Amino acid sequence: MKNNFIILAFIFCILLSCKSTKATLTSTDKPLTTQNDTIRIANDSLQYEVIIIDPGFSTWLVTRAYPRGYHTQSYMENKNIFYVSEWNLRVLQPQRYDPNLYEMTINYDPNIDYGYEVNYLIYNYMIYFQNTYKQKLNGYVPMR
Repeated sequence: MKNNFIILAFIFCILLSCKSTKATLTSTDKPLTTQNDTIRIANDSLQYEVIIIDPGFSTWLVTRAYPRGYHTQSYMENKNIFYVSEWNLRVLQPQRYDPNLYEMTINYDPNIDYGYEVNYLIYNYMIYFQNTYKQKLNGYVPMR
């Protein structure tokens, strides 16, 4: 199965601070780093970290994803809410959905401003995931 090609399908951790107000990303964001098909972005002041480990995603991101600035942050946030909600429902139903594809829930709070880069990575991973693994999380899936 396709999972034989995946070292770790998807690791995604967002550790949220206890703040109840909207937070805005500041210059304390650590730069996007890629290493061995791993993409990581973090912000220590907001206490979150996004790690995506999926063979081929970093190449896909560079070669096939729309460039940064193509979609607005608001557009990607709205899409991410639906994609992440469906993803989390599938994690909770391992008898119905492949538990090797949907390994862990994603803690994405729509009341927190994660900034453009985090939303860009989440949105594009969801597009990549749906196209690569022939999944349909919610509505129309752009083919790229």
